[in-house]
Amino acid sequence: MSGSDADTLGFYAAEAEIYAGRARELGEARLRRFAELVPRAGQVLELGCGGGQDSAALLALGLDVTATDGAPELAAQAEGRLGRPVQVLLFEDLVAEAAFDGVWANACLLHVPRQALAGILARVHRALRPGGVFYASYKAGEAEGRDRFGRYYNYPDAAWLRSAYGSGLWHSLDIAEDMGGGYDREPTRWLHATAIKLS
Repeated sequence: MSGSDADTLGFYAAEAEIYAGRARELGEARLRRFAELVPRAGQVLELGCGGGQDSAALLALGLDVTATDGAPELAAQAEGRLGRPVQVLLFEDLVAEAAFDGVWANACLLHVPRQALAGILARVHRALRPGGVFYASYKAGEAEGRDRFGRYYNYPDAAWLRSAYGSGLWHSLDIAEDMGGGYDREPTRWLHATAIKLS
């Protein structure tokens, strides 16, 4: 089952330069908290790195970051910012096993079709080492849909999201909610999920 949406990828392909170059809030507190949970100089996979802003911040915090994005055009933008290779990787093509101390997926898995999300989360779980840290953020809602740019969103609530993460896989799963914005500049409820893989 595909973990990507063609129209959403098309948007990022067409808007890559503008999207990657925009000013955005990095959520420094969440980046630092994630870095504190990962071993020093730990290996981190970033999914959906966009313009590479979060990867740059995580590198500055001393982590060994592998940046990836599903859109080749965005990966090229991130390479320009980071000065290092960025892998083109669709979520459903993640096959790593016990390879990373952390996975950072800021505002990207929210584009995974609802019926595919549990399978993608299982791939992330498999890619983590025991005790590994997984952060992801989602636009909250009650039913899947599209925004005014045609991008697909799974729009979960906390209970639905917990179910998608599965039971018996995680030492802990914390889901926090706050208000923020995004590329569409609309007030948005966000869910921030931090999971620790069982040791």
